[in-house]
Amino acid sequence: MTIGGEELAALRAFEDGLNVRRPDKSRVPARVLGFGEISTVLEIQSARLIDLAFKRLPMFRAEAEVTRYSALYHDYVDVLSNRVGVRVAPGELIDLGARRGRRVLYIAQAKLPPGSIAHRAIQGLPADEARRVVQAALAETRKVFDFNRAHAPDLAVGFDGQISNWAIVDFEAGRPLPGEIRLTYLDTGTPLMRRNGREQLDPELFLRSAPVFLAWLLRLLYLEEVLTRYYDFRRVALDLVANFYKEQRPDLIPDLIDLVNASFPAGEGLKPLTAQEVTAYYKQDAQLWRAYLAARKIDRVLHRLLRKDYPYILPAQIKR
Repeated sequence: MTIGGEELAALRAFEDGLNVRRPDKSRVPARVLGFGEISTVLEIQSARLIDLAFKRLPMFRAEAEVTRYSALYHDYVDVLSNRVGVRVAPGELIDLGARRGRRVLYIAQAKLPPGSIAHRAIQGLPADEARRVVQAALAETRKVFDFNRAHAPDLAVGFDGQISNWAIVDFEAGRPLPGEIRLTYLDTGTPLMRRNGREQLDPELFLRSAPVFLAWLLRLLYLEEVLTRYYDFRRVALDLVANFYKEQRPDLIPDLIDLVNASFPAGEGLKPLTAQEVTAYYKQDAQLWRAYLAARKIDRVLHRLLRKDYPYILPAQIKR
């Protein structure tokens, strides 16, 4: 895909008039499609942009950071697409340059039918069909970790296989799923990659959106864990299953545990998942993210009191 001059001008106008507290009240209104750890996905209500989804990345401070991230982003997409064999949604990385004292980047992707995003599709699917979607996601995720086993430590790819990061190809609302479920991977904005055992993504970018009063603690206690979990197939699979609590489909979890355990090849020494482990993992994860979101909202208030710009869009709440 190619973003032309008129689209770029429209995106700049949107960013310049963005209301981060209420994107729908911006000079050019926008609807939030989803939240990530370091980004927000937006549908911008502009005639030039309405057919696209924009992932907003406002955490860069210097030209050198943008240059390194851009190179890594394109390398990550290339490796996933052409070496691992995962179908990746086409996207374009857009650098808007300096905006209110920081560099703002967007990743533009073609907007997909809402029902085709896998975490939405499973809401209306019977258990056997939802299982097929998860089975397809696990098969694609497995490609990544088979690649890593064959190429590490020279090259390894970090990957977040949770169900909300996939879209179902040829999905049609109200019709049965295709006989062969093909998925497209959406989450290219966190390009985790290790070369010769060394992480290529600057870990400090994860902390840019964190409150200053928490950054040191997150750096000490959680940063290494966050950077490591996405290179571990078992932990990625555990996260995939546990998030079905968040997706309001806990009825599927017992069957998905069996599905995941069957996907662990013999000889790899992977301990089977248990229902107790999945529940405990989700409760801990939910508590951590609730506390983190509360801290970020306090940080937003402090920025306002100190008359400082707060560049991040925060969810009002996340249903869990």
